[in-house]
Amino acid sequence: MKRLALMFGLFVCLTTPSFAISEFGKQFKAEVMESDASDDFKKEVKKANCYICHVKGKDKDEVRNEYGIAVGKFLDAEDFPKEYLKDNPEEAKAKILEGFKKAGAEKSSDGSTFAEKIKGEKLPATDAGI
Repeated sequence: MKRLALMFGLFVCLTTPSFAISEFGKQFKAEVMESDASDDFKKEVKKANCYICHVKGKDKDEVRNEYGIAVGKFLDAEDFPKEYLKDNPEEAKAKILEGFKKAGAEKSSDGSTFAEKIKGEKLPATDAGI
């Protein structure tokens, strides 16, 4: 029984950051879906899913694309534990969106800001690998 409890505790500890990261993706997609973006761009965002910030075929815990690196400067999954997200959904959403706004001001390797690319209905990272 102790072993089961220990395994469950370890599982919770290891999965909490990914829960926060999935919340980042959820909020990003919600912002795009609620915008006046074209249906084609909305489909592209849904298809890209995790690869908005990560690189296809690479370890998600270790490798982020250029947009994921920019987002990581302003959002840390450890600041968004499951309990915080559950108890403070609007505050968490505001912080996540503020992080996206700050990351949007960063420059992509093609010279435009990530926000300009998103507004122009392009995925933010040039190296998304999709």
